[in-house]
This record gives sequence, structure tokens and C-alpha cells, in this order.
Amino acid sequence: MIARIMKWALAKVPRPLLIRLSYLVQWVAPVIFKGNKFVDPIDGRGYSRFFPYGYGNNQRDNALCPGTNSLERHRLLWLYLKDHTDFLTRPQKLLHIAPEQCFYGRFRKMKHLDYTTADLFSPLADLRFDVQKIPIEDNTYDTIFCNHVLEHVDSDHQAMSELCRILKPGGLAIMQVPLDPDYEKTDEDPSIKDPAERERRFRQYDHVRLYGQDYPDRLKAAGFKVTVFDAQKELPEGFFEKYALPKREMLYICSK
Repeated sequence: MIARIMKWALAKVPRPLLIRLSYLVQWVAPVIFKGNKFVDPIDGRGYSRFFPYGYGNNQRDNALCPGTNSLERHRLLWLYLKDHTDFLTRPQKLLHIAPEQCFYGRFRKMKHLDYTTADLFSPLADLRFDVQKIPIEDNTYDTIFCNHVLEHVDSDHQAMSELCRILKPGGLAIMQVPLDPDYEKTDEDPSIKDPAERERRFRQYDHVRLYGQDYPDRLKAAGFKVTVFDAQKELPEGFFEKYALPKREMLYICSK
């Protein structure tokens, strides 16, 4: 019943309202949905269910944790940061563009982070700017997160180049994007303005591209060095069911 209600809400309720409602749900969700079928590595709690999530006909089962509002990609990123980096302990300057709800509060509380948030529209962000023209000096940040942003901008090459410019040499940048591993090349067309056509072609009404296997090459063309974190090779098999992770998603770890 809950899953059916969630799928109806995702299809019918405006996304801004759903986001506001999610802040209320996450306070009681760890109690209501307490269980051991799934675990969110971000808060360490067990849940009896995760919720469906997605746009239109692209909804995914067991995607959204009702406690932290993390999605599959967030849980994968957290496991990478926790188990494969010193992010949780090393003092650093972090720029977090379009900060995700599941991370924002936690990063704010981490005393070793000099934490700055940025967004084009949000009044809650510390800085407001377009990632295609970033008003920040070269070589400023040790770490940059800019997840599920590049598919929205007209020139992702310009945005990537700007992010590379402000990253310190030897720094870490992670820019997750919607990517179809069955696509050899990225499908894009910023001239498409019709929301229905964008959803049909790029799987979401406000996307201008759907990335393919050439994504790391696009990052390299902007100046990044790229290494691949392949979850299927790096994580134990049991993690995928336990944490409800995407088996085919790669993390492209950027530095310069």
C-alpha cells in the first residue's frame, strides 16, 4: 500500500512539495519503518523498506531511504568516501554544489571540514552561481562534489572546466550524473525545450542530455585526471542487496 501511494505521489505531486514533506517524514521514518531488510550506511539504521523513486515511467523500487532521503547513488558515494578515502577525517576545504539533503546536515557538523555550499537558486546555499561561470579563484578547494547537476546545463564542458579550475592540484572531485551504460555516446540536445520530449529522450523533464560510456572522456577533455571506481569489483556482493545499491553505476574519481 505504501509503495503504491509513493508511486502515485511521485507521478502526481509537484516535486518541491514532496521535498518539503520529506523533511517531516524523515523524523518519524526510522521508527515507523524500523527493520533489518535494508540498511542505510549513511545513518547506520536498519529499515523494513525503502521507497520507490523516479520520474514518470522511470520509477525504481527500493530507491529512497525514508530516514535520510538518500538514493542509491548517495549510499554508494558514502561507502566510497568512508571505506576508500580519508574524507571523514582529513581537514579540507569542501565545495558542495546543489547539496543533497542526506549529506548537508552531516557535513555541516564535521569539524574537520571547511564546508561551503553553492546553488544557482537555493536561498539556503552559501554561494549562488552558475557552474558554467564560477566566481571563485583558481586552486581553492581540496574537494568538490557536484552531483546530478551537469545534465541540466547547456555546456557541460564549460562547467567541468570551471570545476577543474577551482580544484587544488591533487584534490578530489566527484560529479555523478545520470548515465546509461548501454549508450556508447552521450545523447544531448540543449535546444529541446519541451518537457515531455526531454523526459522521453533524457528520462527527466529538465535534463538536456543523458550520458553514456564517453562520460570519463568528457571529464578528461575538461582537464581532469579520471580513475574509475567500479562498485561490482570493489564492493562485496552482499552490499548491493543490503544497501540497495546500483550494480552498474561507476564512480568517476577526478583529480588534477
